[in-house]
Amino acid sequence: MKTDRIVTVTNFDAPELDVYARLSERELLRYDEPLAGLFIAESPKVIERALDAGYEPVSMLLERRHIEGEAKHILERCADVPVYTAELNVLTQLVGFQLTRGVLCAMRRKSEPVPETVCAAARRIVVLEDVMNPTNVGAIFRSAAALGMDAVLLTESCADPLYRRAVRVSMGNVFLIPWTHVGADWSAHLRAMGFRTAAMALRDDARSVSDPLLTAEERLAVVLGTEGDGLAARTIADCDYTVRIPMAHGVDSLNVAAASAVAFWELGKR
Repeated sequence: MKTDRIVTVTNFDAPELDVYARLSERELLRYDEPLAGLFIAESPKVIERALDAGYEPVSMLLERRHIEGEAKHILERCADVPVYTAELNVLTQLVGFQLTRGVLCAMRRKSEPVPETVCAAARRIVVLEDVMNPTNVGAIFRSAAALGMDAVLLTESCADPLYRRAVRVSMGNVFLIPWTHVGADWSAHLRAMGFRTAAMALRDDARSVSDPLLTAEERLAVVLGTEGDGLAARTIADCDYTVRIPMAHGVDSLNVAAASAVAFWELGKR
């Protein structure tokens, strides 16, 4: 491993550290415009998954002990990028570093594919309408990858799957399942591709999530709405099915991330 690319952090105002300590998620997204921007991956496992998915590393920031420890294999894979390092008590002075497992990697985003590409071979997909909490988006991706979903589509108001918290909560599963953003006419596009749509909503006339008619569908999109208000009325009306998860003990609803796991488990059966 080249040692001349390892830089000891002594100046916290160094511009090279801006991406880790001072730029907002929105600023990272617009970094190097018109290129696709940057995101931050945290922890060796998450970084490894991003590399496996073809994301390009730009630089790394890590605790010194990880050079010959947990990050050694990753450093070998990222042989040409600068590595910034120091002891933990120094690095924790950088905002947010204490939230990681001692290793951060700035990576280039990819251009997003069109929905037709993402859904070409899919039988079960997820549509997220205005899910704005990055923690929920990350948790939904983790469940989607684990429970048989083939792709995720997000409306423009959703939290970005590559926001730092979303990537962390997903445990890097945002890199294991295809995804892209969609416009307001997403339902028409899905119908053109042969998908039926299932709106997850608390309606008295809704079908149970375990209804065999749903699992029998050849191509099905599970549609989940924003925290609190759920799906817009017009979205529910436009979907082929309205689906609910039966509740006990007077509980009226589940958090959208918890509801997604139940729905994916039932509707992902083939």
